[in-house]
Amino acid sequence: MAYIVTPSKQISLNEKDRTKAILQNVAIILRTCQQTVPLFREFGPPMRFLDAPMNAALPTLIVEVREAIAEYEPRAEVLSVDFSQDSSGVLIPKVEVDIIEQES
Repeated sequence: MAYIVTPSKQISLNEKDRTKAILQNVAIILRTCQQTVPLFREFGPPMRFLDAPMNAALPTLIVEVREAIAEYEPRAEVLSVDFSQDSSGVLIPKVEVDIIEQES
């Protein structure tokens, strides 16, 4: 089953439901810039797209989002990455993921 994930400000500590925990982790990855987490500076997308023209930034950002999710939440498979813009021009990622079933 595919799920759409966007950056979220709500965090449920110690989430018991596996699917909700995975989706929450993906949302946290989308909100976190590399170098911003003390003692875990490599967490999140590396933000190489900053200050690049939009036509160059979007493909780079898509790759960075895919790689960050693959690295830090391997239980989610990225199906697609899309972006919308808010009224101030800030890009908001919208990622479609599938949850990888647990092996018995």
